[in-house]
Amino acid sequence: MTLSLDFRQAEFLTSAHTLAQLPVDKGREVAFAGRSNSGKSSVLNLITDHKGLARISRTPGRTRTMNSFALGEAVRLVDLPGYGYARVPKNLREYWDKTMNNYLSTRESLTGLVLITDIRRELCDSDRLLLEWCQAVDLPVHVLLNKADKMSRGASHGVLQKIKKGSKSREVSVQLFSVLKKTGIDELRNWITAHLLDRR
Repeated sequence: MTLSLDFRQAEFLTSAHTLAQLPVDKGREVAFAGRSNSGKSSVLNLITDHKGLARISRTPGRTRTMNSFALGEAVRLVDLPGYGYARVPKNLREYWDKTMNNYLSTRESLTGLVLITDIRRELCDSDRLLLEWCQAVDLPVHVLLNKADKMSRGASHGVLQKIKKGSKSREVSVQLFSVLKKTGIDELRNWITAHLLDRR
């Protein structure tokens, strides 16, 4: 039987500053992570076909909570705070680091992570650390090379192959994506669906 989700039915659930404020830790959820300027909110809005689902700001670092969205009964997407933005106060960065570490370490309903990066920057140190941690605990990761429209076809596929070869885990997959050109939507939706509905 083909597994399917209606991403257009996504609904906002809650904004959480702490793990205790998140929805009950049951069911399954896929989280979205990445640098503050990687385009996480735009990606979420595109795949759900809902322009206002996740707030988009011209100022990086505005997502300062863990925002949960329901895709069905006990099936969720979670937009995590962006990282790597220098203007965010040090104490807030330290709080995010601690909270994110606890979330990734203890959240039992977490079944996968979408790591969004600007293809022109490839992977930053924070991206690589997050990948290494996820691989250590066998958490599946899907690397989304966003803004692929900013590079030529040949150059973007070169980055894609480079990151694929650099991954040493079968739990890591990589794809090209463009919010502007609306390319890569089905591939991303299929990966999310597999990790939200697959009862492995």
